[in-house]
Amino acid sequence: MMGPRSQSQAEPSMTPPRRSSTAADRLPTETVQRNNSSNTGVILDISTLKLADVDSEVPPLPPRYRFRDLLLGDQSFQNDDRVQVEFYVNENTFKERLKLFFIKNQRSSLRIRLFNLSLKLLTCLLYIIRVSLDDPTNQVTCARKHCANITDALCSKACANYTANLTADPTQINWELIFWVNRRVPVWAIQVTVALISFLQAMLLVYLSYKGNIWEQIFQISFIIEMINTVPFIITIFWPPLRNIFVPVFLNCWLAKSALENMINDLHRAIQRTHSAMFNQVLILICTLLCLVFTGACGIQHLERAGKNLTLFDALYFCIVTFSTVGYGDVTPRIWPSQLLVVIMICVALVVLPLQFEELAYLWMERQKSGGNYSRHRAQTEKHVVLCVTSLKIDLLMDFLNEFYAHPRLQDYYVVILCPTEMDIQVRRILQIPLWSQRVIYLQGSALKDQDLMRAKMDDAEACFILSSRNEVDRTAADHQTILRAWAVKDFAPNCPLYVQILKPENKFHVKFADHVVCEEEFKYAMLALNCVCPATSTLVTLLVHTSRGQEGQTSPEQWQRTYGRCSGNEVYHIRLMDSKFFGEYDGKSFTYASFHAHKKYGVCLIGTKREDNKSILLNPGPRHIMSATDTCYYINITKEENSAFIFKQEEKHSKGLSAAGVYDAPSRLPVQSIIASMGTVAIDLQNPDPPADSNKLALPTENGAGSRRPSIAPVLEIADSSAILPCDLLNDPSEDETNQSDEDGAPAIDCVKGYPPNSPYIGSSPTLCHLLQQKAPFCCLRLDKGCRHNSFEDAKAYGFKNKLIIVSAETAGNGLYNFIVPLRAYYRPRKELNPIVLLLDNPPDNHFLEAICCFPMVYYMAGTIDNLDNLLQCGIIYADNLVVVDKESTMSAEEDYMADAKTIVNVQTMFRLFPSLSIITELTHPSNMRFMQFRAKDCYSLALSKLEKVSHPNKNSFPTDSKCLRCCFFSPI
Repeated sequence: MMGPRSQSQAEPSMTPPRRSSTAADRLPTETVQRNNSSNTGVILDISTLKLADVDSEVPPLPPRYRFRDLLLGDQSFQNDDRVQVEFYVNENTFKERLKLFFIKNQRSSLRIRLFNLSLKLLTCLLYIIRVSLDDPTNQVTCARKHCANITDALCSKACANYTANLTADPTQINWELIFWVNRRVPVWAIQVTVALISFLQAMLLVYLSYKGNIWEQIFQISFIIEMINTVPFIITIFWPPLRNIFVPVFLNCWLAKSALENMINDLHRAIQRTHSAMFNQVLILICTLLCLVFTGACGIQHLERAGKNLTLFDALYFCIVTFSTVGYGDVTPRIWPSQLLVVIMICVALVVLPLQFEELAYLWMERQKSGGNYSRHRAQTEKHVVLCVTSLKIDLLMDFLNEFYAHPRLQDYYVVILCPTEMDIQVRRILQIPLWSQRVIYLQGSALKDQDLMRAKMDDAEACFILSSRNEVDRTAADHQTILRAWAVKDFAPNCPLYVQILKPENKFHVKFADHVVCEEEFKYAMLALNCVCPATSTLVTLLVHTSRGQEGQTSPEQWQRTYGRCSGNEVYHIRLMDSKFFGEYDGKSFTYASFHAHKKYGVCLIGTKREDNKSILLNPGPRHIMSATDTCYYINITKEENSAFIFKQEEKHSKGLSAAGVYDAPSRLPVQSIIASMGTVAIDLQNPDPPADSNKLALPTENGAGSRRPSIAPVLEIADSSAILPCDLLNDPSEDETNQSDEDGAPAIDCVKGYPPNSPYIGSSPTLCHLLQQKAPFCCLRLDKGCRHNSFEDAKAYGFKNKLIIVSAETAGNGLYNFIVPLRAYYRPRKELNPIVLLLDNPPDNHFLEAICCFPMVYYMAGTIDNLDNLLQCGIIYADNLVVVDKESTMSAEEDYMADAKTIVNVQTMFRLFPSLSIITELTHPSNMRFMQFRAKDCYSLALSKLEKVSHPNKNSFPTDSKCLRCCFFSPI
């Protein structure tokens, strides 16, 4: 308790700003002190408060300056006297101290409630002991002995007569056995002591809780029961003949139930933990059942003392059989008071128990919706990951679960889903399947609440995946929610690995702290651009990311479908070079040599490597990279090396039967993966390679060597010859010498250089070396359909492009289109092979976007839609080789989810029928709609192919979903 502090010397302080004063304005010095009897109040010590005269020419300060000076403590007022204010928040009265100890203080209140619970349970135990020691046959009327002149013989005779009458008429009631009992002195002494303590405590709590209405305190049920069980015992101290009077002490079980509930509440408040409403309701229900059964058993046993004289166990048995609605009938009350008590107890049970069960059922249903908690014991003994989403759709859930549990190492992991929305019917039905019900836990909650993150045990999770819905209309708002979730998770569990999906590239830098970030638009537009250069690039990436066993399409009559299905099982794996049988023999050899011969010998495709001391993965580092035993090799294969079987004997016999020259001249039967292996390798296509006969190593053939057959790939050296490889100069391409006359006859040279784009449309874009204009193009020259003072061209035909066009149809010029242009203008593409890019936009772009693309050569835009044939002809659809249709954000949200692709599919079908030779590249929101891309109602082959796709590829995607990419990052950060 805090007492009043000693009044200190008044310190200098601020006063309100001075104003011009007069004689009437000068106030004398005064001291104001206020205090009440309870030491509660305010003490104002105003000493020498003077308003000095100031020059009348100085205007008064405005109120806003006065308030600012008071807050900031202007130094100009330091010489003035300060007003000292002391506040007293703690009471010093005896009542307040008792109230603080018994009610307000959580720990002391908890101890008092625990003591009160012990007293109530002790009274119930004493009642059971008194009943077990009581024998009503020896009591009858002589138990009272209220008449002093009754001899023992007459009393024994009266008892015998009463026993005979009771045997003859069981319904006869001896009321004295109901009002009087045989209570022994030790039991009475303990009960009186307990009653005194309980009475004093009850009166003290009434006094402390009194707020002006005494009747409200008196007519409380708990107070009435307390008085019934304590006052009679206190009276027996002063009136000994009443020591054997019956007191319904068993009613203290209800007070014990109330004390237990209050004690649990105080316990959780004291340890700063919150318990669930389900636990509280179950506790109330159990206590209510026990109190009903105990009250009924004790009441029936006592009333039957005047009748059949049931034991306490028989009465308990009768109550349980009655409340369970079994009703054997072997034990029944005989007299009407006990029968009336049974009726009352049944009525109370019919009113109280259904309400309790209803509340429990409601809480159980709410718990099922919210998902409950993931226990701390499970989090510490089992591995789990947390999936945070805005709204959980069945497609998103199944994609994530199928890809996450595709790897054997992740079979023992649990997935805890944290979603703010209620689980829909489809998701609930899926999670009830035994395959998922034992491994997936759904929690309804928000990642922005620490309580919900604690329920999911985020701090013990192996990883956290934060995904966004691709069907969001406002994708920027969806990214904002994702960013807040990522910040909240990182703040709550800084050591938990974080995998985040972002939709818009400009929002990526907000979550750069995450372990892995996948930006959908960056990935999507990059795949669309690469499809224009190398068709089916997105299919290759999808098959590598998507988990497949290679069994799809094996029942098809078409050979290409069987081959495609078998090779779709290829995935990317990694292994250390020293532990690998595929690549162990290539220690000290060049990367190109290892990739070529590993594919030729084992049918695997080595695509990258990583040094032990470097976190970056080098994809196709070329012949300059020398393999080391500690390198991690990344390769493409049907399965990982650990699951492969090696047969060396047949291979050795086969190799012995071939001569050195036959190794190159004889056609080798390589698996279908050879197409993948040959992509990107540094192999030169030379004429008539003829390896020397006296050398075991492969060497480049002579320039004028003779040969009858032109090979498909040249021999690859173990170690790169430095004299054969020219110095690497990224800014100078010797294959594009502008003076080379073999280039297009009379074609004007494109005035461009190689460098990094000077303007990026958003923060966080990776710099890429590209072909750039020497001078930025004016904004007016970027518009294809409108002439300007620099040129008068108004359509694509007037420009006379030498290469085929690439047309992109989009709704708006988002920042993702920048990632479409960069791969098509990358430095490694020959200058003469650059295709003009035309952006067909529904809405004109802003100046920020034009500033970002004006440095790229042959990039134009025009306002128009894909539905308008005139716009298509004006942008050069007949001169185009590729048409890229980007899914419009405004159509992603539909009443039926799968109808989000309806407009895109119909537009693509229109283009396909109008321009059959045009290569159309598009994206779809739902992979199941791919069968409509080239739909022909009367084509039996197309219908059979569509049916086969639905059976063989039920989970295929036009682009790999971000959940699959994040799953791959979680297992192997490639």
